[in-house]
Amino acid sequence: MKRHLIGAIAAGLTVALGVSGCGKGSSSGGDDSDGKTIKFVAAIYDDNTKPFWDALIKDFEAKNSGYKVNLEMVDWTQMDAKVKTYVQTKQVPDILNYNAFSDFARDGLLYKASEVVSPATLSDFTPTFVEQAKFNGEQYTLPFISSARLMFYNKDLFKKAGIADPPKTWADIKADAEKVKKAGAIGYGLPLGPEEAQAEFFSWAMNDNGGWVDSSGKWAINQPANVDTLNFLKDLNKSGLTQPNPESTDRKTVFNQFAQGKVGMAIGGPFTKAGFITPANPNLNFGVTSLPVKNASSQPNTLGVMDVLDAFKKNDGKNKEAVKKFLDFFYQKDNVSRFLAKEGFLPTTKSAGDALSSDPYMKQFVDALPTSKFAPTSNPAWSAVAGAVKQSLGTSVADKDPKKVLDGIQQTAEKAS
Repeated sequence: MKRHLIGAIAAGLTVALGVSGCGKGSSSGGDDSDGKTIKFVAAIYDDNTKPFWDALIKDFEAKNSGYKVNLEMVDWTQMDAKVKTYVQTKQVPDILNYNAFSDFARDGLLYKASEVVSPATLSDFTPTFVEQAKFNGEQYTLPFISSARLMFYNKDLFKKAGIADPPKTWADIKADAEKVKKAGAIGYGLPLGPEEAQAEFFSWAMNDNGGWVDSSGKWAINQPANVDTLNFLKDLNKSGLTQPNPESTDRKTVFNQFAQGKVGMAIGGPFTKAGFITPANPNLNFGVTSLPVKNASSQPNTLGVMDVLDAFKKNDGKNKEAVKKFLDFFYQKDNVSRFLAKEGFLPTTKSAGDALSSDPYMKQFVDALPTSKFAPTSNPAWSAVAGAVKQSLGTSVADKDPKKVLDGIQQTAEKAS
């Protein structure tokens, strides 16, 4: 998400091989049933992720004699298939960096959060994220990182295309994309591939009064507003205003093209600058604005994303002490702050969040979080729904009928509920 969050969150079933990396603990081996050796599966957000965990694990092991952490790094595009395999083969890690948890909690696979972190760590989580981490009223996962999504636009391309103001409505998006295309660039970057489809779609649907569920919490994936949303995105694609093949395009491709000045507009998060723009084109002249709305009289909604750390019960609870030691170590303010600074995400803890609002760029996203809308991750069916979305939703803007695609995902939701 930056591949994910993502939230991310945030669960497709594409079969692929994981990319492994080893911290100090993994090179020394160790018996994961000894109570002092744990396996940690961490998601790859960008090139900074593995070096951070390698250094943190080395520091943890130096300060906690006898304890070992075996690190496995997995790309977000491969994570869902890997997690499915872990669960099916009963080879779950001790700690998993992921964007879902409630199906694990329902099946009795997770520790309660209060069992694997200290009271001080538990009380440091921001209430907004605590609520997103609960299943049946009990917190079962640990908020890890968060993000909000806003619209990025290239100011130089806008100037070249004769566009004076950032887009506010869907009509603006199409009109501006047409002008940017005439100026020689891609109008709008649309990632509906198997990594980002659920977040991209929801960012648009929530601004047409659509979404995943109705006011009672019942699945409403094939509601008219969602069909309307996909028809609009399909029109952008068929009008040649997006990059080719949005149904197979992931975020990384869109963000890299935006950073290179080849895309006029794209939805991104706070990580877009640190993870893509600064490394590729630090002088890019870009702006950030609210997500566009279908109707000009509507207030814009913002997508909120949270990734989590799931702590799995293993060996009759023998792993609990080691898991708790590592999680409490990571959640120290300096460690969390260092990860956020490297990756460009927003905090889920109060202690790590104070400094971010002093950065004008980050403040836009911090200010958007309290009123953000999140995917229904506390519903155990969400993993199945997200997986179906990632695998099939993109086809609706290519060669499939949007209503039929959404009907299929609705059926998946109802079967999984």
